[in-house]
Amino acid sequence: MQDELGIWMDWLRAHPELQTLVASAALIFAAWLANWIVKRILVRGVYQIVRSSRETELQDFGIIRRLSNIVPALVLSVGVNAVPGLPEAAVTVVRNVCGGFIVLTIALALGALLDIINMVYQRRADAHVHPIKGYLQVVKIAIYAIATILIIATLIDRSPLILLSGLGAMAAVLLLIFQDTILSLVASVQITSNDLIRVGDWVEMPQLNADGDVIDIALHTVKVQNWDKTISNIPTKRFISDSFKNWRGMQESGGRRIKRSLYLDQQSVHFLGADECERLHRFNLLDEYLTEKRREIDAWNAKLAERGKEPVNTRRITNIGSFRAYVERYLRSHGGIHQGMTLMVRQLSPTADGLPLEIYCFTNTVAWTEYEAIQSDIFDHLLAILPEFGLRVFQHPSGADMRDWGDSLGRRGAPALAPSESPPG
Repeated sequence: MQDELGIWMDWLRAHPELQTLVASAALIFAAWLANWIVKRILVRGVYQIVRSSRETELQDFGIIRRLSNIVPALVLSVGVNAVPGLPEAAVTVVRNVCGGFIVLTIALALGALLDIINMVYQRRADAHVHPIKGYLQVVKIAIYAIATILIIATLIDRSPLILLSGLGAMAAVLLLIFQDTILSLVASVQITSNDLIRVGDWVEMPQLNADGDVIDIALHTVKVQNWDKTISNIPTKRFISDSFKNWRGMQESGGRRIKRSLYLDQQSVHFLGADECERLHRFNLLDEYLTEKRREIDAWNAKLAERGKEPVNTRRITNIGSFRAYVERYLRSHGGIHQGMTLMVRQLSPTADGLPLEIYCFTNTVAWTEYEAIQSDIFDHLLAILPEFGLRVFQHPSGADMRDWGDSLGRRGAPALAPSESPPG
């Protein structure tokens, strides 16, 4: 057997080109075998351990599989020197390419490791308050930049210091190229240190048509899922340079504001007569108010003596004042209104659309659907109860109003105009 092997080796030495080819094939086979052993046996064994410990991030991000690619590259890098007959230039190219591939593999594995760190950190309860994704992306960029320099230096077979010495002259160019990254990094630091936004915050930025929840904060962009389920990708630096509204304070307070007005017809405002006051005493919420108000007004009018005989000199109860008191007491007794926050019912300046009676209060929930239901229930009731106070809601005449007005004129016997005639004046 040894004699046959010796004869075979002597024959190969007599044919150097064939010897080089066989040695190269053997080296490639050895690299493939090493890759197969590592991935089929070692990597699978590690994955089994990972599954048993329920830590699947290593498998999900493929960090172990990436590192296993280093083994065949090392086999090629070391074994290429043993291949006889290879030109020195070919040996150098193979070693440099393998070295660059090893550096690239390590850089990708470190990037995957940073992704694992971010995923593990997001499991913390306070991860949304101080996200680290932006910082990890900066570290990842630095790793890839260093890896790029090392790969280039390895491929051209030069010292990395030679490339680094030339970076000083390229500083202005690099600043121009990476200006967005630098600005985004500064913005990320300010956002985190000042706690401007967090994942889960409801933010509103009208100039960019963004209105929804923050779902991701990265180095370059902040993702906002709008209420129509679209996604807005906003540059991180825009949260420093532009104004925006963060509704986190409302959500943390436990109450959401209701600020809406009823526009009343000013011609329906009048003093209450004795019979109207008696009728309003039926309201449980107004009985005590009307009694106290009547006592206060009688005491005031008694001081007027003879002048008090003229109604124009006396104080009287108005229907709008009684309605305002009723609305305030109604809100005080409402189960959906937060009683620890500002609550008031006030008149605003009269407008051409009527007299605004503004309801200003807070619900005891910040859930959108519940908030809208409470607000709608309140105004449903107020609109329906208005006629009890002799008040009317103001609205512009519609086509139906004009038709009813024309019908009323016809019933009163007003002469109808011929089609060719025009109204006087």
